[in-house]
Amino acid sequence: MQPTQNLNIIEEIPLVPPQELVGSLPCSENSNSVVASSRETVRKILNREDPRMMAIVGPCSIHDRKAAMEYARKLKSLSEELSDQLFVIMRVYFEKPRTTVGWKGLINDPHLDGSFDICEGLKMARSILMEITELELATATEVLDPITPQYIDDLVVWASIGARTTESQTHRQMASGLSMPVGFKNATDGNLQIAMDAMCSAKSPHYFLGINEQGQTCIVRTKGNTHGHLILRGGRSGPNYSESDVATAMEMLEKVNLPKNVLIDCSHANSSKDFSKQPDVLRNVTEQRAAGNDNIIGFMLESNLNSGNQKVTGPLEALQYGVSITDGCLGWDETEAILRETAKTVGSAMMIGQ
Repeated sequence: MQPTQNLNIIEEIPLVPPQELVGSLPCSENSNSVVASSRETVRKILNREDPRMMAIVGPCSIHDRKAAMEYARKLKSLSEELSDQLFVIMRVYFEKPRTTVGWKGLINDPHLDGSFDICEGLKMARSILMEITELELATATEVLDPITPQYIDDLVVWASIGARTTESQTHRQMASGLSMPVGFKNATDGNLQIAMDAMCSAKSPHYFLGINEQGQTCIVRTKGNTHGHLILRGGRSGPNYSESDVATAMEMLEKVNLPKNVLIDCSHANSSKDFSKQPDVLRNVTEQRAAGNDNIIGFMLESNLNSGNQKVTGPLEALQYGVSITDGCLGWDETEAILRETAKTVGSAMMIGQ
């Protein structure tokens, strides 16, 4: 008989079962408490029981543990200072979707050399999340591979489904079983209906194929995730964070009986892919919030220790420290300034509203 299976497969490398990795890097009582209480805070913000804005801030992607932890310590200190106005969550993104090809993130290629040591990538990702939550700082990530959550989701406070995967049935089903609130981005062309369809799907029960803690393929049954919300990130037609754009989104959410919660991504198409414009976007969004639009429950900023981005083209030693290797990011000084400005504006409006 002629072979008809696995014709394009070169190698199959077994992964450590989730239970084994989690057992070797267990979540501490402190980290567990931080994750549980932070998830509850996000839920309260979504339900208007907490008047603060949610601020999801951090690197486009994590590629250097030392830089990530230096950033986390700075953000933790600032989050404490601004805690009356903002609930700060650090972007800790380990998986990067690609339009064609490219570096797919720390989990996929932790050594940045094409060795694709995914076993080590999962271990590194989990240990970084452990260290950040030990600082009592909440964490956010994009969930891309449906197997990954079994290895790290007990350490994640908030998750997003990206613009390229919001329409995917696999990701909608996965979101229905995730343990944390989930934001759904509008499609890359700016289509909002796709994200709303995803929210409707994810809040419903599902049956699908997945893996359990022992790494066994199984039928996963979910009860649905009722804490989905819309992320406006702009599209090919342009930005969608203006007052009229937000009003349109609210009308569409109301028509399909979904909670009127929207989070604004200040990067990507909303900043015309120019990281330096993020503060301008955030000022506009903050003014809308201060004017009384509490349907805007938060925002996202791409930020790193140093501004801009760089390509991995030579020896890793030549990389600039604290500079993104994916999308361009604001530097720390600019981040600190705009977050303080945002907190001041929001805080003034909160005082008037009391």
